[in-house]
Amino acid sequence: MIQSLKESHPVTTLCSAFGVNRSSYKYGIKRLRTISSEQLKERALIKSIFAESKGSAGARTIAQIATDRGHPLSRYRASRLMKACHLRSCQQPKHNYKRATKENIAIPNHLNREFNVTKPNEVWCGDVTYIWTGQRWAYLAIVMDLFSRKPIGWSLSLSPNSQLTADALKMAFESRGKPKGVMFHSDQGCHYTSRQFRQYLWRFQIKQSMSRRGNCWDNAPMERFFRSLKTEWISAQGYQSFSEVKTDIVKYIIGYYSQVRPHQHNNGLSPNVAEKNYWAEYKTVAKFT
Repeated sequence: MIQSLKESHPVTTLCSAFGVNRSSYKYGIKRLRTISSEQLKERALIKSIFAESKGSAGARTIAQIATDRGHPLSRYRASRLMKACHLRSCQQPKHNYKRATKENIAIPNHLNREFNVTKPNEVWCGDVTYIWTGQRWAYLAIVMDLFSRKPIGWSLSLSPNSQLTADALKMAFESRGKPKGVMFHSDQGCHYTSRQFRQYLWRFQIKQSMSRRGNCWDNAPMERFFRSLKTEWISAQGYQSFSEVKTDIVKYIIGYYSQVRPHQHNNGLSPNVAEKNYWAEYKTVAKFT
């Protein structure tokens, strides 16, 4: 018996020892080594979307984008494919913000965290952040429409002054067709309480609202946008020049964030698609009435 085992093939010996048929063993090996063309296409799609997001998209986001592009994919399937491709999102864990209750004396918190507005150009919010340009900090001011969370105005400067925020507001006002009855919400930064900025608000007939001092939750959508920008798009080392910052930030705002990135607030739709659907429905209702 021992002699016959020595003369037999090692695979035959192992299959016999573990009670496995040789055909089952060969089938299993072949299945592990063979990847179908459909699987290759899925992996290529996953890698393409992941690269488009600069490594920030997780399984849920990738599944939503792939589905929107005509390739139905569950987040569980996307998660398995990401694991197979050794892809991992660079998203950071949640941050704990401070809470406060003190309002600005002249400008109260009219918004009061009512972030779910019913139509575009009803409430805008704004904030300023800083970005490293290789030699010094640059400052980015954003104006966002709360309806779809779409950035509609922005300005980049080497000085965090009132002109920076005024330029972003002016861009938003003109790009949206000079709407009436808009509320603008921000924190209590000096570039929003200055006479120059408030004159722009008065000229555009925009009602001003301000967060309570030190309370980031009162302007949570803007905080979330800047967190996404810095964790999804900007590298930890920053940029090498001011012109590089300007080009890449605009690419994120106009391209990836507004056109591609699904947003939970929009039920998985990008800001552009959410607004497009609203106006299509609005025209239909207006025509019917």
